[in-house]
Amino acid sequence: MSLKGRDFLTLKDFTRQEIEEMVNLGIDLKAKQKAGIPTPILEGKTLGMIFQKSSTRTRVSFEVGMYQLGGSALFLSTNDLQIGRGEPIKDTARVLSRYLDGIMIRTYSHADVEELAEYADIPVINGLTDDYHPTQIIADLITIQEHKGKLEGIKFAYVGDGNNMTHSLMIGCAKVGMDVTVACPDGYMPNPEIVALAQSYAAESGGSVTVMHDPKEAVKGVDVVYTDTWASMGQEAEKEIRKKAFVGYQVDDAMMALAKPDAIFMHCLPAYRGMEVTDEVMESAQSVVFDEAENRLHAHKAIMASVM
Repeated sequence: MSLKGRDFLTLKDFTRQEIEEMVNLGIDLKAKQKAGIPTPILEGKTLGMIFQKSSTRTRVSFEVGMYQLGGSALFLSTNDLQIGRGEPIKDTARVLSRYLDGIMIRTYSHADVEELAEYADIPVINGLTDDYHPTQIIADLITIQEHKGKLEGIKFAYVGDGNNMTHSLMIGCAKVGMDVTVACPDGYMPNPEIVALAQSYAAESGGSVTVMHDPKEAVKGVDVVYTDTWASMGQEAEKEIRKKAFVGYQVDDAMMALAKPDAIFMHCLPAYRGMEVTDEVMESAQSVVFDEAENRLHAHKAIMASVM
């Protein structure tokens, strides 16, 4: 199955089989890298990386990933681009298509990414928007597959803010047949249209998607407990209000004890220890957050190798 030339904007655009193929490719590329086997799949190709939102993991993993695949990556901050001075996105898209073989963009507005993809002749990869974070989900599915040996039938709980991570996790996990439970406080629930969409995917795959307010109920007997920062980038001013709203949603030892004894703890990072998660849980044997962070590299390689 070839995904060559496709954009990678959200997991809504991919079938279960296509998502599983990217996960398996990531696992394969990781094994080859550990064994010292070169994988010059994108030799001579160049990825342009547009960053309106800063990042540690996204930038380093795409840049290193491109190098490991035999290509090169170009970091483009909006300070360096005319797009930051008001050049239309559609003009930038058409110009960059003449120079590059792929574009990765990490920005605020999902509509901007869709416009870039519409006018670009080369694959566009969404490295994060305010609505979706699909590249992270491929890394998360690789991590769950490695630690649990399967994806289908896994009981998965997300506790915290109903943000871009929640949206992408619901879609990706539902598509591969997981039972997903999301617990968020009132006023911080995920987009109901995306919830309904994820539930329709779950109906096809044999999984389920349930949304509630009670975090303790959500994590009961699950295989995976996942959380994210309470105040995402651009929401720093709301930090104190959010801290009050999320009382009871911190993943601590007591919450982890409600999950299965062999449950794993996941977080897309950066984590604010003492806020959404305790230091004890982050450092515990159940925490796989650094495996998950490492898998960003191999997930991004799988995505780039597939579409570029």
